[in-house]
Amino acid sequence: MSGRASKRPPLSPKEAWLSDGRQVLHFRPSRWDRWSQQLEVTVGELLPGQPVPLLKRRLELSREEALKVWAEKRQQGWQITEPLWHPPQMPATD
Repeated sequence: MSGRASKRPPLSPKEAWLSDGRQVLHFRPSRWDRWSQQLEVTVGELLPGQPVPLLKRRLELSREEALKVWAEKRQQGWQITEPLWHPPQMPATD
C-alpha cells in the first residue's frame, strides 16, 4: 500500500470537509443507494473568536455535482480540514 492518497473519488459514502480559511464546506452523504446518490453540502463561514462556523446554507447535490464542486474548490486552493462542527444528537427516549 502506498502512502499517497488516491486521486479517484471514494465509491462508498464518506463525510468530508474543505476550507479556504474563511469559508467551510461539509460534504455528507444523505441518500446513497444503487439508483440515487445524493450529498448534503453545508456552507459555513468562519468568524473570528467563534469556535464553530456560522452555518449559511445547505444544498443537496448529486454525487457528480458534489465531485465537481470538490474539484473546483481544490483547484482554487481550498484545503481538506478536520470536522469543524458535529451534527446535532437526537435526544434519548426512555
